[in-house]
Amino acid sequence: MTTFSLIRHGTHDAVGRMLVGRMADIRLNACGRNQAQRIADWLCGEQIVAVQSSPQLRSRETVEPLARRLGLSIELVAAIDELNVGEWTGRSFASLGRDPLWSSWNTRRGATRPPNGESMLELQARTLDHLNRIATWLPHGHVALCSHAEVIRAVVLHALKLSLDDYHRVEIAPATISTLEVDRRAIAVVALNQSVAS
Repeated sequence: MTTFSLIRHGTHDAVGRMLVGRMADIRLNACGRNQAQRIADWLCGEQIVAVQSSPQLRSRETVEPLARRLGLSIELVAAIDELNVGEWTGRSFASLGRDPLWSSWNTRRGATRPPNGESMLELQARTLDHLNRIATWLPHGHVALCSHAEVIRAVVLHALKLSLDDYHRVEIAPATISTLEVDRRAIAVVALNQSVAS
């Protein structure tokens, strides 16, 4: 069985204000950098054999302290990249609130896609494929994987046998760790949305 510590990246200045998507220049703020250190404190005693990150800068910055302490390099993995939100990239949540498609997205997440973007089903499939490949390659390993709320949420919903339309039932806050175990394509949630604040 392979253990995955799924980390949501730390806080940045656009959290709660803007749908960042795959904007390449979004960095952690001071709070996020502190969170990254606490994530390293939390996980550095685990027998982690690999550290993987979404290609997004905010994710890489979040696991840099952990990788440094463990003496591991960070592997950038496109399969765990942020959801491609297409034309919504960089828009404020205030402006999105006036978009009828945004309303549909937030009620029918499994059947709606951002304009010129990626569906949650596509995101879920690519992420699950990646986890299953790693579980085959490291059947008894522990992997730290830093990604984004929708990526982690999609995997957790699958593991809990919930619909993507139930996304609101699963909170994935910044700088939290959710632990999953994967064995022969079965996924179990061990811990969800654990905060490193304390």
